[in-house]
Amino acid sequence: MSEEKKCAIFYVSDGTAITAETVGRSLISQFKGIEFVEKRLAFINDEAGAQIAADIIAKTPTDFQPLVINTVVDIKLRKIIHSAGGLKLDPFNRLLRRIEKNLNIKSDPGVGRAHGMVDSASYNDRIEATNFALSHDDGVNLNLHQADLILLGVSRSGKTPTCLYLALHYGLKAANYPITDEDLERMRLPDDVIQHKEKLFGLTIDPFRLSQIRSERRPNSRYAELRKCQMEVSDAELIYHRNQIPFLSTTHTSIEEISGKIMIALDLNKRLY
Repeated sequence: MSEEKKCAIFYVSDGTAITAETVGRSLISQFKGIEFVEKRLAFINDEAGAQIAADIIAKTPTDFQPLVINTVVDIKLRKIIHSAGGLKLDPFNRLLRRIEKNLNIKSDPGVGRAHGMVDSASYNDRIEATNFALSHDDGVNLNLHQADLILLGVSRSGKTPTCLYLALHYGLKAANYPITDEDLERMRLPDDVIQHKEKLFGLTIDPFRLSQIRSERRPNSRYAELRKCQMEVSDAELIYHRNQIPFLSTTHTSIEEISGKIMIALDLNKRLY
């Protein structure tokens, strides 16, 4: 059986390169049968840095012309980067030109502005929400009255990363409550949790995948046994059904997609505007 061919893709930016990486990953996810070798080249803000980036692009082994997602603002630096011969993929330039034409005004680009603190209130909201998520992780110090949403799920079903994503990207105060063995034995949630029913959303996961995840954390433990995982997941889903709590599986779903579906299900988008 032949090996997959490799294609290098570079995310180049004068800032964090997060925007370039997000765009690039969305694009390459549409192609199967190719192994993409990803490299982030961030904070390229002078000619020396641009030349180093160009050298890396030119010297990286790849079976195809390398892909270069470039969000560097300075035209001189962009030319140096593209001298490496990569396929130029600029997610901003053409769109900016069309917006300029529509608004009849020239854009005023700035280094790293895509992730700058343009809206200080929004930034502060995200910081506050992140602190809230960290202090309300796994049922610790719960003050659910302040929460915008409460994620439910058995241990290692994806609650913590989802709460942090919602906080960091949307400024939503997300608490998470781990469904305990006691809850599963009683087949009911605590009163101080269920009283916030309109904020509840459940996460579930394939028991086989859950067993793998738990085995990495606690090898050869009862906690990671497949049978226990199967029982926990089954009982947790029954609790969701009995209480009419919306839920979804995190097994093959990205955090971005999970978060988007949660926001739609709980009608949280309106809080962002």
